[in-house]
Amino acid sequence: MQKLNAKLLTTGFVAGITAALLVLGAAAQPTLASILYAASALPVLIVGLGWGNAAAITAIVTAALLGTVSVSPMFAFGMAIFTLAPAGWLAHLSSLARPASELGGPDDLIAWYPLSDILLQLCSFVAIAVVVLGVIIGFGPEFTGQLVDAMTQAMNAQDPAMAPDAVALEQLKRSMVVLLPIIQGGTWVLLLTMMYYIAMRIVTASGRNKRPREDFPSALRMNRNTVFIFLAGIVACFIGGVPAMIGATVCGTFGAGFLMAGFASLHLKTRGKDWRLPALVLAYLSSIMLLPLMIPFIIGLSDTRRTVALTPAGKADTSNSDTDN
Repeated sequence: MQKLNAKLLTTGFVAGITAALLVLGAAAQPTLASILYAASALPVLIVGLGWGNAAAITAIVTAALLGTVSVSPMFAFGMAIFTLAPAGWLAHLSSLARPASELGGPDDLIAWYPLSDILLQLCSFVAIAVVVLGVIIGFGPEFTGQLVDAMTQAMNAQDPAMAPDAVALEQLKRSMVVLLPIIQGGTWVLLLTMMYYIAMRIVTASGRNKRPREDFPSALRMNRNTVFIFLAGIVACFIGGVPAMIGATVCGTFGAGFLMAGFASLHLKTRGKDWRLPALVLAYLSSIMLLPLMIPFIIGLSDTRRTVALTPAGKADTSNSDTDN
């Protein structure tokens, strides 16, 4: 059991204030809203990875209370399910370890919770959060129709010639019901993974990390079971109605995971090659188009595995650690 003390709680309290300020800054600065909102997970991740679960919980509660007082309980709830809770859960999973001997490894090593399983739970968490948000705001054909109408009116105000015809407008409204959950879920998985990576670098540099900083190009892969979840999401998209919207969310979140795994594999395969830099630059620049983006996605989809980080037993205390591997 982690011992509570004033320093630990103060660290979590300061992290919670920082997280809340970042979210409030996102609300006040629409142009940087997504970045600032995602960055609010960073303080929670840092204290969770470096100081433990108690500090992370303190940060989450502090930020949620400040959000409730400053704006509203619903604002705090949205902040909690989208950034604070996922960040705290990622930090918790990262701290889980068990003797490597339980997995058939050496007796003198500790096996940490696999990064592939952490990514699986992140994708699942974000998918659930997006679905919950959709229920709260009443997401559906009517919502997307109003959104498209507002966008069309804005375009008409700037240039009437850019306005789509009635058929194209109706088709856009139907496609947005599926596209919005895909984009929202996928973007959020990418941003939170980025914040996890940054937090891990910061905590490692400070010397407070227990879990080793893994080599993402070789370790960042999706769990084998995620392929079946992704396929179920695709099937749901063809059913229509609510299942299609949930399926689109699943496709967006887990598709982002496969995409990151594909790019990680490209980084690994090009390591040490003279043409590595131009190849990676070309891969990232071409990813703004759908067809080239499918290449790293397919690579990530075809390379699913679990990689376990190992450290000497003396560097980790597993007496209170647990995993479900």
